[in-house]
Amino acid sequence: MWWLLSLDYRAAELNDLLAADEELAAYPYQFQVLSLDNGIARMSSPRSAQMSAIQGLRILFPQLNDASADSEEMMAAQEKLAQTQSRAAGLVSAEADVKRVVWVLDEAWLGSHGVYVQ
Repeated sequence: MWWLLSLDYRAAELNDLLAADEELAAYPYQFQVLSLDNGIARMSSPRSAQMSAIQGLRILFPQLNDASADSEEMMAAQEKLAQTQSRAAGLVSAEADVKRVVWVLDEAWLGSHGVYVQ
């Protein structure tokens, strides 16, 4: 049982690492390490195969609500999301005890914005 507590503590340390990064802190979605198990960091994301990036971006940036999926503004927002998510993964992956990152759709965050995934 003690190992479970230490893993939660390690996830908290990794989240502190993410929070200390100015670029990540400035982004409206805060990527989080949910757990670290056998070198696999499970991290939250506002997008997945279940949820398009566009839907998440419209929550993050309400000014995109009327933007088409192929508009310049939406394309730029998608690129920024991809870069920011990649940066978060890179910081976590650079830690010696992390072998890889697995992304998990942040259903709690979506739910807090009135979006529910089935």
